[in-house]
Amino acid sequence: MKKFLIVGLGNIGPKYAETRHNIGFKIVDEIASMKEAAFETKKLGDIVAIKHKGKSVLLLKPSTYMNLSGKAIKYYMQQEGIAIDQILVITDDLNLPFGTLRMKGKGTDGGHNGLKDTQITLNTPKYPRLRFGISDDFSKGRQVNYVLGEWSDEERKSLPERLDTAAKMALTFTHAGLANTMNEYNGK
Repeated sequence: MKKFLIVGLGNIGPKYAETRHNIGFKIVDEIASMKEAAFETKKLGDIVAIKHKGKSVLLLKPSTYMNLSGKAIKYYMQQEGIAIDQILVITDDLNLPFGTLRMKGKGTDGGHNGLKDTQITLNTPKYPRLRFGISDDFSKGRQVNYVLGEWSDEERKSLPERLDTAAKMALTFTHAGLANTMNEYNGK
């Protein structure tokens, strides 16, 4: 049976819980909630195993902080024997309008430190990723404050529906594959 690893990128601790940069954590939390599963704190992160349409799926929230995400991803890939095309890394993206979802099978880090570390650690830019748009609604020099800032009231209202769609998109990847999932969900 194929095993999949869905990784939500974020930073641990209550200080970061409701920030834009933690959307990866929020999406894997949504998947776990849909499957009535609870995370356990283990080596390098919080993890839970679920089943989806006959597939075995590990959900991971690395505890290594965003800038060292690759270490946890590589560890669980090796521990569980998961191929690189069967991982999905979920992250925020400043270059997409709020709530826009975009899945790709490879790409650059786009200036995102979590993706940068993952690419360096895995020694390739060719791994599936799901980007959740957080927009770029900040003034020059305020990027860090923006990504580590909390959602606006308007964004907060739309978040439950966007989280639901992103969670379904991530799960679709495990049974329908990358190309089919991209065709069905990208841009929605």
